[in-house]
Amino acid sequence: MLSRTADHLYWMSRYTERAENTARMLDVNYQTSLLPQSAEVAKYGWQGLLSISELLPAYNEKHDQIVPDEVMEFMVKDESNPSSIISCLKAARENARAVRGALTTEAWETQNTTWLDVNRMLRAGEFERDPAQFFEWVKFRSHLSRGVTLGTMLQDEAFYFSRLGTFLERADNTARLVDVKFHALNSEFFGAATEEDQEYDFYHWSAILRSVSAFEVYRKVYRDVIKPERVAELLILRPDMPRSLHASLAEVVANLAKVQNDQSAETQRRAGKLLADLQYARVDEILATGLHAYLTQFLDRVNELGWRISQDFLVPAH
Repeated sequence: MLSRTADHLYWMSRYTERAENTARMLDVNYQTSLLPQSAEVAKYGWQGLLSISELLPAYNEKHDQIVPDEVMEFMVKDESNPSSIISCLKAARENARAVRGALTTEAWETQNTTWLDVNRMLRAGEFERDPAQFFEWVKFRSHLSRGVTLGTMLQDEAFYFSRLGTFLERADNTARLVDVKFHALNSEFFGAATEEDQEYDFYHWSAILRSVSAFEVYRKVYRDVIKPERVAELLILRPDMPRSLHASLAEVVANLAKVQNDQSAETQRRAGKLLADLQYARVDEILATGLHAYLTQFLDRVNELGWRISQDFLVPAH
């Protein structure tokens, strides 16, 4: 398969997944900002969101202070921000257009319609009217794109590169979400003492679980009150939780095996080693050594995997 075609398919999926994950992160912040909290804590939440996405310097260049509406606008509508939802959906559509022949009609039309609809919605002010509804729509279009790919495309190299992009991006984004949320809470709400704090804790962790569609899953698996260490275990180590780091890495390893070539052995070894570390890790050990350090190292390794995949298979231009 041509490396340029593989490159476009890989990035089409990464950008679609990134748009969804940005919507998920904004949604959880928007929902938690509706809870009673001090202005300082609220500001810290929005600042954390920009840091996690490595957008704080770019935001500060354009805005004097952190204002929730301006942060949301910057991360949804600002085309000068390459990680905004509009920029991601545009990049996904451009990559899809470049390899129109490698996609089924349904897969192309899903990407194209998403791009046309998001422009129409933003012009009509639908995002400002109901941000939560808009974020749901972005998530739905990403689900649709994945479902159409799975349901209509031949399971050949084009399909595997597309899946590889999806799950590498998902691993990266889930790690960032868990990191920023635990990091923000460590000082203020971790292990709530008062009843009021416990109530806040419940809503906060519920919002985080909902942001990765894991609230019902948590209830089913643990049948217990929401505890931070169990949230961490669910989102990092459980192989049966679709958005966990373990599940995402398992997909990366499986799809790498399907597209392996003469120079990809080292990339596969590193991906396999990272998956093995997740398979045999225990959440108490991770928390004892420090969750932030663990996730930072994980993100470094995922970024290195992305770089290696580009070197081994793709056009190394991103």
